[in-house]
Amino acid sequence: MWSVMRKNVMPSVAKHLACGSNPIVKTMPSEMLRCARHDVRVSGKHLLFAAVLLSAASAAHAQTASRDSAEYTLRVAAKKTINNSTVDGKAGFSEYKNYPTRTIATLQGFKPATIKLDKYGGRLDKKAKATGFFHVEKVNGRWWAVDPDGYYFLHNAPNDVQPGRSERTQKALKDKYGNMAGWMTATRKFFFANGFNGAGAWSATKEIQAENLKADQPLAYTINLDLMSGYGNKRGGTYVQPGHKGYPNDVIFTFDPGFQEYVEERAKALAANKKDKNLFGYFSDNEMPLLRKNLDGYLKLPTTEPGYVAAKKWADERNITLENITDQNRQDFLAYAADRYFSIVATALKKYDPNHMYIGCRFHGAQRYYPELMKVAGKYLDAISINYYNNWTPEKTWVRDWEQVSGKPFIVTEWYVKGEDAPGLANTAGAGWVVKTQADRGLFYQNFTLGLLESKNCIGWHWFKYQDNDPTLVGAEPSNTNANKGIVDNNLEPYTPLLDKMRELNQQMYHLADFFDQRPPM
Repeated sequence: MWSVMRKNVMPSVAKHLACGSNPIVKTMPSEMLRCARHDVRVSGKHLLFAAVLLSAASAAHAQTASRDSAEYTLRVAAKKTINNSTVDGKAGFSEYKNYPTRTIATLQGFKPATIKLDKYGGRLDKKAKATGFFHVEKVNGRWWAVDPDGYYFLHNAPNDVQPGRSERTQKALKDKYGNMAGWMTATRKFFFANGFNGAGAWSATKEIQAENLKADQPLAYTINLDLMSGYGNKRGGTYVQPGHKGYPNDVIFTFDPGFQEYVEERAKALAANKKDKNLFGYFSDNEMPLLRKNLDGYLKLPTTEPGYVAAKKWADERNITLENITDQNRQDFLAYAADRYFSIVATALKKYDPNHMYIGCRFHGAQRYYPELMKVAGKYLDAISINYYNNWTPEKTWVRDWEQVSGKPFIVTEWYVKGEDAPGLANTAGAGWVVKTQADRGLFYQNFTLGLLESKNCIGWHWFKYQDNDPTLVGAEPSNTNANKGIVDNNLEPYTPLLDKMRELNQQMYHLADFFDQRPPM
């Protein structure tokens, strides 16, 4: 009986389990129910198997709901910033809403344990082949970063690890640490004491490199090259907007012959990093407008622009005009433009520094929902970096599907929440959530990171950021003017209630990965 069902029924079941027009959309339990009912309607001979499937899907759905209801027992009040980073008085907030929240304390069956770490912060109990540099591997269904000595590693770091330039922060730096070197030594130790092991984008690279040369526990640091942004500054035509660089018609200069020449020249300097074991990897840019409307944008550029010429040629070869563009055309062109960008950058990076990872350009907004973009990125990147905002809990479907489409792991490179109890900060700048207290910030941290660890596809996370925005600093970038984003304030004092929760999670992150790996699937 089973062999007959397997031969005749399984193809139909597979077909229905893959239902949906978008190839990235995989079936969740509710969709399985719908597909199973469809099988029952269309074919009597599939009735038995469909009934079994229906029963199993119903049970799985019920079990998942039961587990979630048992673990997401906390409710944390949070609100969103409306018109964030505007300076015309239009910024505001939504109403507070309670969000289901899971923490270590509510995780059913989890018991904390200590796992010994090597000097990089990798786990000493699990080892792969050492290459002398950070790389990624998928082992038994989970993606890991692997440190230079071969130990499994998750990169856990704040962004923008450097003291602010305001008068009060510089005074605090001098009073507490004497100078930058003293600050760097103390900060490195502070990070490791709280379970962090690295530094994200826009950090004090020279100071970190100097500190690492003498440190018993070096920080795994990253470098943001800002290649398209830098080329735009040189070429002209870009402008400042909150959070990232703005480009004409929201299209990047990837088709400019000058961009490839610029990347080649910039990449030559990276040969100096070739032997640095502490460098985790390179970002090429931040939050570029790789969007589905790009084809329209390129075709509306002046006809002398290289971007227009390239887009017009691509469109003409397919008999596409501005009047008859379809959504599929837009997706296909986005993949074409992104492929050119990533291929140019990846080729140059591997030519001059083949030892270090290329970890992307920090996708943001709707980009994480573009399978065509993820697929292209997977061809060239070691890991896909995502600035992950506007979700209280990671989206289970998407954190799975990013890996399935790209074939690569992801790393969350920006996320944060702001607290209303931070004195003197209006919190209208930046896209993050707002909660009432620093302790609530810590609960959000645990809830979000648990979802990342549960996905098995995440190799790390970078909290935005080390220090709060300082409203006394003149000329700050628009999205970083007045918000409680830091793990320290503008006098370089730590937010203890936040850090207590961060440390609790960070020091258990490897054991938590094992816990989720061993937990029966729902």
